[in-house]
Order: sequence, then C-alpha cells, then structure tokens
Amino acid sequence: MSNPYARELGDFLRARRGRLRPHDVGLEPGGRRKVTGLRREELALLAGLSTDYYQRMEQGREVRPSDDVLDALAGALGLDPDERRHLFALARAARRPLPTRVDRGPESVPDSTRRLLRVMHTPAVVLGRHLDLLDWNPMAEALLGSPDAYPRHRLNMLLLMFDDTMTGERSCPDWERQALDYIGMMRAAVAADPTHPRATAIVGELSIRSAEFRRLWARHDVRASVSGTKTFRVPAVGDIVLDWDTYPLLGNPGPVMLVFTAEPGTADADRLQLLGSLHATRSSLPN
Repeated sequence: MSNPYARELGDFLRARRGRLRPHDVGLEPGGRRKVTGLRREELALLAGLSTDYYQRMEQGREVRPSDDVLDALAGALGLDPDERRHLFALARAARRPLPTRVDRGPESVPDSTRRLLRVMHTPAVVLGRHLDLLDWNPMAEALLGSPDAYPRHRLNMLLLMFDDTMTGERSCPDWERQALDYIGMMRAAVAADPTHPRATAIVGELSIRSAEFRRLWARHDVRASVSGTKTFRVPAVGDIVLDWDTYPLLGNPGPVMLVFTAEPGTADADRLQLLGSLHATRSSLPN
C-alpha cells in the first residue's frame, strides 16, 4: 500500500513546481514546452538533486528526504513560511511507519469555551479540524443565519461556501479569497491525517459537485491559521465590514475559534450592535 503522506507530498511538490515559470528562477524558456511550469529536471537542478530522485518524490514512491533536501526544495520552489512548514510536516510523516490505529474520536467543545462564546458580544463560532461548525453564539446566528436550517452533517464551512443555493455570494470580491483560506485550513488538516473519512467525504463531494472547488483545491495552498476582512450583506441593517481571525483551541490538531469584530466607534460597529439587538428582540418573541 502506498503511503498517503508520500502521495500528498508528491501532489504538493507538483503543484508548487507548476506555479513557477522559467524566468522566475533565472532560466531561459528555450524552445516549445509541454508544461507551463518548471520541468522536473529543471527543479531538480535548482535544488541540487538527481532528476530520478526528485521524480520518485513527486510520484509518492518510497523516498525519505533529509531535512537538507527539504531545505533545498523549499528554496528552489520559493516557499513561504506556511508552505515550508507544510512541506516538512508531510515529509516527516512520510518517513514514519503508518500507525495501525489513529484516534478519530468525535470532536468536542469544552464547557468553558461554550461559556466564553455565550458572553462574547461579537459573532464567534468554533470550527472542528475539518471546518465543521461545532458551536456558535447568538451574535453569530444573527450574522450568519440559523444553523437549524441544515442537518448537522451539512454544518461545515466549506460545504456551506460551495452550497448551490448560495451562489449569489460568489459575486463578492472577497469570496474567492475566503474560500482559499478555508481550503488552505482543510489542506493543513489533510496533511495531518490524509485518509480521515470526514476529510475524504467533504473533499470528494465538493470535487464531484464544483468545478470552482476542483480548481482552488488543485492549487495546494495551505494555511495554518487565517485572518481577513469580509463584507456581510444584511438586509435589515445594510452592509457590515468585519475583520475575522482564527484562534487555535487545545488539541493537536484541535478546533479553532473564528471571531468576527468591527472597529470600535465605526458605522460597522453600530450596525453590528443593531443587528444583535434586532436578533435578541426576535428571539424573545413567542413563536
């Protein structure tokens, strides 16, 4: 059986090689090229490796690269710090014998974290390692809508982003950027456990259903933790621009808390407060 970490490592190297052009690394393109990115032999030359050795790495065959080899590849590929950590994590996992049993118990949210969510006056959710929505506070419900509209197994940030009924969201300029952030977080989770059934199910479904997802997933971008800015279109109060950040919780890999905040004293902060008041009023009304 081939090593899933070695396969993931090979896929990552191939995607990163395809991103580079000859002129990026000071090479002359020379003649007609079958590939848009660097050829394997060109990258091997830049990294000081034999073409055969590098080819075996890309093919996911039994190769256990040293840290010096990984350093050379990271330099030749121009990896950023997140990508470099990802490369080393995959390679070190590929060196180890595959565990006979992997702990894949259900993810849980500590009671203290649930209490913290409830006293926060800004939207916040807890996401599992595969971006499943594990818990949320009333402000998150006011901003994002009620999760009760979805079956529990569909409460996943990636599945919701690519939901066919929410395609209007994709006209937002920041939609693809946020999709790439979530996909990058899923890539990091897959690197930690490439055969986890939840990851396999989510990635498999979206790969079949969405050409957009296939295109973005094939980039092999990776994110350890992310932050950004997003515009929310809320009919009751107007557009709200919020910063969002992720905060890792206990566990490795463990859940993360995703928190949305507005700059104090701004119109966005006022709109967010108004949204919270409207939601609290609606929630207190009898059904």
